[in-house]
Amino acid sequence: MNVVEVLRAAGCVFAEDEARLLLDAAAGPAKLDEMVRRRVAGEPLEVIVGWAEFCGHKVLVDPGVFVPRQRSAFVVRTAVESAPADAVVLDLCCGAGALGLAIAAELGGVELHAADVEPAAVACARRNLADLGQVYEGDLYEPLPAALRGRVDVLVVNAPYVPTDEIALMPPEAREHEPLVALDGGSDGVDVHRRVAAGAPQWLAPGGHLLIETSEHQAPLTAAAMAGHGLVPRVTTSDEHYCTVVIGTKPAGPPGM
Repeated sequence: MNVVEVLRAAGCVFAEDEARLLLDAAAGPAKLDEMVRRRVAGEPLEVIVGWAEFCGHKVLVDPGVFVPRQRSAFVVRTAVESAPADAVVLDLCCGAGALGLAIAAELGGVELHAADVEPAAVACARRNLADLGQVYEGDLYEPLPAALRGRVDVLVVNAPYVPTDEIALMPPEAREHEPLVALDGGSDGVDVHRRVAAGAPQWLAPGGHLLIETSEHQAPLTAAAMAGHGLVPRVTTSDEHYCTVVIGTKPAGPPGM
C-alpha cells in the first residue's frame, strides 16, 4: 500500500506529511493499515497518532477531545506578552490543555490552573499538565477553588465560537469526532464568551487580562460582552495565524485598593 497515494485520493491536502506521521506511529503493517483506514474515514490525524504538535510541544490528544488548532498559537503569544512575572494563569475551556501547557513552558514559574466541562478533555489535560498545574472538571468557573478568586493575572479561553447553524458546514473530522460542546457557540457564536465575560471580574486580579479567541466578525460582540461587565476591551488580529483575540483588562483601581 502506498500510504501517500491512499491519503491523497481521500482528499488529504498534506498527504506526504500525514503519511510520515502514520508510518512513524504504526507498530507494524497491520496497525498501519488500521490507522490509514481511520484517516480515510475522516478521523482526525492527531487522534489517530495520539498527539498534536502545538507551539513546539507534543500535546496528547485522546478520542473525543477537541484538537488544538495552530491558529491558537497567537493566543499563547498574546498571553505571554500580557503576563507579569510569576503570573497566575487560568486556561478555561482548556480541552487537552494546550494553551496552558504552552504558556507555562514559555513563561516558567507560573501558577497554572485549567478547567473543562468534558470528562474526556479533563482526563487528557491532566496528563498534559501533570507536572505543571491543577485541572478541574466542571462548567466554566464552577469547579475552581475559592482561593483563586481575584488572583488570576491571565485568563485564556478558547471557547466554542461557531454559530449553531454553521456546525453542519464544518469539516467532518471536526463535527463528527469532536464534542459538540467544544464547537457550538450558540446562535451567534458568542454565548459562551458572554458567560465567561460575566464571571471574569470576580476571578481576575486588578490589572489582570481575559483573552478570548474569536473571529473578526464576532470580535465586536465579544468585546461588547467584556465591556458590559467592566473590563476594558481591545481587539488584536494576526494575519499570520488567521486568528483574532479580544483582550479584556480589569481596571487596576486607585492606589491601595
